[in-house]
Amino acid sequence: MKSAAHRMLSHLKSGKWLQFSSTASLHSLAPPSHTPEAVTEYRRFITLNMAEQEPTPEQLEALAAANADSENRVNYKAPAQKSLQEIQQQDQDDESLRKYKEALLGKCAAVTDPKVPNVQVTRMTLLCDTAPLPLVLDLQGDLDNLKKNPFVLKEGIEYKIKINFKVNKDIVSGLKYTQQTFRKGIKLDKSDYMVGSYGPRASEEYEFLTTAEESPKGLLARGTYNIKSKFTDDDEHDHLSWEWFLTIKKDWTT
Repeated sequence: MKSAAHRMLSHLKSGKWLQFSSTASLHSLAPPSHTPEAVTEYRRFITLNMAEQEPTPEQLEALAAANADSENRVNYKAPAQKSLQEIQQQDQDDESLRKYKEALLGKCAAVTDPKVPNVQVTRMTLLCDTAPLPLVLDLQGDLDNLKKNPFVLKEGIEYKIKINFKVNKDIVSGLKYTQQTFRKGIKLDKSDYMVGSYGPRASEEYEFLTTAEESPKGLLARGTYNIKSKFTDDDEHDHLSWEWFLTIKKDWTT
């Protein structure tokens, strides 16, 4: 019996893909098994082996459907919330535990200015060894300007996303970075990353680094993607939401 990948490839090579006129018929090529391996194969064949022309809305919807089955969801149950003062006052008679908490939390010289938020997301960086210039977004200025200057990323290269942030006043638990990717108004992908729980360090920034990702490649993958990012916590408090654009090109300058 032929694998799902072979069946999809035969459709693509015969040109049958371009004859489909509805989302329903596109879904007929969906992998019979929704295992990560099957979905990865399906997504790769859609992206790399279709005819060399602009993807249609139906093709984008099919790719979005494949991605929906493999979204990286975070299954995390929030612990009971405690203030920094409550944590510091617990177990005062246990010297070793007291020193351990001090080592974890530092001296906790928290910011007292009521105008300063507890969590500040300061910048986002795309880390890529071959990038000719730094790829940095300043998240403390006018966020609307981010939409005017898209990142340019070469196709088929590995990159990571680094988020810099500060915790100013109290411990924050269950920080999470969420990213949704759109093209031509259709959501293609969603990723959730658990960042963790952090205590206040008014004079220092924390860094969070995602796992390595590979940028899309192939003629159909080239173009501009709209990305919506959000930094939240256990209480679903939105510390920062920002929108930015990523343009995939054949090379860094073409």
